Amino acid sequence: MAAVAYSESRFNDAAALYEQVLADHGISAKVYYNLGNAYYKSGSVAPAILNYERALLLNPGDPDVRFNLELARSRIVDKIEPLAEFLLIRWYNKLGNKLDSNSWAYLSLGFFALFIACLFVYFFAKKRSLKKSSFFVGILVLFFSIFALLYSARQREAIIHPNKAIVFSESVTVKSSPDQSGTDLFLLHEGSALRIKSTLGDWCEIELEDGNVGWIELKHIEII
Repeated sequence: MAAVAYSESRFNDAAALYEQVLADHGISAKVYYNLGNAYYKSGSVAPAILNYERALLLNPGDPDVRFNLELARSRIVDKIEPLAEFLLIRWYNKLGNKLDSNSWAYLSLGFFALFIACLFVYFFAKKRSLKKSSFFVGILVLFFSIFALLYSARQREAIIHPNKAIVFSESVTVKSSPDQSGTDLFLLHEGSALRIKSTLGDWCEIELEDGNVGWIELKHIEII
């Protein structure tokens, strides 16, 4: 029904129906993606970005989601330039986003199975050269297994304990402290992404990709 409503350009109806699908059947990268498309077509940029981000949490390697997310981001007011990352960190993050948590877990298990096979060869092979090869290959695949497991855990942690959010208010003033008497630092607009560093009552301390920090009320944001 949601797909039919979308095909008939009834985007608000489609969004409501996709929301109901999520409520009835739980989270799904595909549904979040379709919901983001419905919100984008209806002109609701912040909900579109929110749902594209949620789709990426579940399926970080989907190029269609990333493309549509960037398209939606191009329509927001705030143009936040992220801080430059070290090459190694950028490579690490880019590689981690190739697969979802389950895929990394399966890959880890596969490498560990190869490690067990190498152990078997090492202990039972009679040729010295074969023992030596299995030893070094075993160390290598064990490293890959641990590496993949770390990626899986990182992806799972981001899903279970998300710390990113999207601004849903048309505009919000970021304060220097968690109260209205705090100094005004800067303004954020609908659709901007941020990271939650901590919470205190109805307020949360935030950090932007450009390194700026401050406090805003939780009512202005939706957690990814």
